[in-house]
Amino acid sequence: MIEIEDTFHLHFPWMILASLALFHWVIWLTLGQRDYRRKFQLIFVLSLLVVVVGMLFGKYGANFGLPWWIYYPVPMLMNVLLPPLLLKMNSRKTVSYLILGFLSAPMIHFFFSFFLNWTEYMPFWEIPYYKAMLT
Repeated sequence: MIEIEDTFHLHFPWMILASLALFHWVIWLTLGQRDYRRKFQLIFVLSLLVVVVGMLFGKYGANFGLPWWIYYPVPMLMNVLLPPLLLKMNSRKTVSYLILGFLSAPMIHFFFSFFLNWTEYMPFWEIPYYKAMLT
């Protein structure tokens, strides 16, 4: 039974879904609609690997006592290296992907923190909850 205090397990699936959607949007913006459609099967598998496996590895790697220098950089490197390599991006598309990719995590954190008061995505960055700002 999940305790009320253990809200991370209730939030985590929603954070994964938001990350998946944003990953697909970033890839679509980077590749363009035609290449995105043509490579969709690869992008789908890549998104499961990079986003879902990466987030699970980061979360549970920390919980199972892996050192931070393993559970943090492994998913980050998967995110940085695999899409440009597997999708055969040229230099311009790779730079575009990296910029959009690095902006996506703060965007997700801002949305969840500001609108829902879910602060665990990037707990080291405090974003005020909008209702707290209204009082």
